Amino acid sequence: MDMIWLSYRYWLHYAEGSLMPLLVMKLVFSRLGHPPIPWLIRPVAGVIGKGVQKEYLDKQIATHRIYLEQHLNHNPWFAGNQFSAADIQMSFPLEAMAARGGLEGCPNLQGYLQRVHARPAYQRALQQGGPLNILG
Repeated sequence: MDMIWLSYRYWLHYAEGSLMPLLVMKLVFSRLGHPPIPWLIRPVAGVIGKGVQKEYLDKQIATHRIYLEQHLNHNPWFAGNQFSAADIQMSFPLEAMAARGGLEGCPNLQGYLQRVHARPAYQRALQQGGPLNILG
């Protein structure tokens, strides 16, 4: 197998298997101090949620962000020099991170999303489906 194929497979699965679980957990834990959590346990749940985010999730997400930023130092796309399905998979978690301010200080990741947004197919998708609305 060539390295491009292996890289393609790696990033295709990394998006959903490594990065998205952390982002989903961060979203869930960020909501613990809010409805629909019962009002009686909301303060305690909120403290627990903030603690998990600070002590685990934020650190893990930062580690992934550094890894992704460094990877894009040498590659315009995740699986090499050409856009692929791996980039489609990686675009959503990065859109989610960007929507929450998680790409500040990451010029490679910001540039990557700009390249994705500039693609004609992305523009057509926005025309068909409307703007991307990510929960925050």
